Amino acid sequence: MPKILRIINRFNLGGPTYNAAYLSRYMPSNFETLLVGGANEKTEANSQYIVKTLGLDPIIIPEMKRSINPLWDIIAYRKILKIIKDFKPDIVHTHASKAGALGRTAAYKLNVPVIIHTFHGHVFDAYFSNFKANFYKQIERNLAKKSSCIIALSENQKNDLVYKYKICEENKIKIIPLGFDLSKFQENMDLKRAEFRKKYSLDEDEIAIGIVGRIVPIKNHTLFIKTIHKIINNNGHKKIRAFIVGDGEDKQKIQNLATSLGISWANNNIKISEKPKIIFTSWIKEVDYVNAGMDIIVSTSLNEGTPVSLIEAQAANKPIVSSDVGGIQNIVIPQKTALLFKNNDENDFYEKLSQLINNDTLRLNLSNNGWEHVKSKFHYSRLVDDMSTLYYELLTKNKK
Repeated sequence: MPKILRIINRFNLGGPTYNAAYLSRYMPSNFETLLVGGANEKTEANSQYIVKTLGLDPIIIPEMKRSINPLWDIIAYRKILKIIKDFKPDIVHTHASKAGALGRTAAYKLNVPVIIHTFHGHVFDAYFSNFKANFYKQIERNLAKKSSCIIALSENQKNDLVYKYKICEENKIKIIPLGFDLSKFQENMDLKRAEFRKKYSLDEDEIAIGIVGRIVPIKNHTLFIKTIHKIINNNGHKKIRAFIVGDGEDKQKIQNLATSLGISWANNNIKISEKPKIIFTSWIKEVDYVNAGMDIIVSTSLNEGTPVSLIEAQAANKPIVSSDVGGIQNIVIPQKTALLFKNNDENDFYEKLSQLINNDTLRLNLSNNGWEHVKSKFHYSRLVDDMSTLYYELLTKNKK
């Protein structure tokens, strides 16, 4: 029975956690999997409930944190070494950067037969200075040499890794998109919509616009706030309300920006008498209720891999307005499920969002295509099948 040691940065709300959880829970019974994860940041929603709900009991390494800290990183590395020595895995599969660096280094040192890493996005664009970005690229190039296979989530991401950033050769990369259980986004949609909109005092003719994710610089909430301000001032005949679902280090900065622009906002108030234009809900686990209550889902990110929020939006038949970055075009159908705008272009974003707000027919047309697009392409059963096939291929290749 092949043994898989799966290591993930941390269990925050997002694609990597779901990916690791479904792969750990639903791999064929002839695989044995041990799941290991790091510690969440204080501003992140702890999503260990995702793995617990699936009956998984991961090992937590508190010292494996997102930020670089030599002391913590050494402790985490030594703990991973011990886990590998005790568990004796045939495959070490790491997810995201910190787990990928520590896990692959340890696996290579102990001669694990198969070493795999999944890129859930990357930090080469829009995160750091050119010096730091080049430093991280060189680290990833060295780690790729230690890897049996690199998994990209989309064709765009693969092209970035091979041609733009030159992380590894093309023959070392396999494209395996994420997979989720999306059925809940099609269940009791009218009831969920009614409950969400009642909770936030949304009138039937109010258009709810949502952005879901961490409130951090890379997600570019500044652009969202500025554009909502412009929408309010130029689309007076349409009633709108904006929802920022999530939390993060930039929350106060974004709220201050809203205040400076004269936009009324509230922090997740259930009984809202004056109906602020923007509501900061913090994290909401029942994202199917969020999507049911929304009319438009937005992403303003400066860089993205495979954003879960947009897959879930399509599963709930919600039209999307998104920046055209990273792997976005691999998960939406431009003009069919989403309108895409130029990265960080306020005028283009305003134009595309205004189109959806003011054109009921366009909103409906984009809504109708979402579920059909994602229901099979991004289901966890497809993810598990693809990954188990790859595991067997690499194990067989290693024995030759």
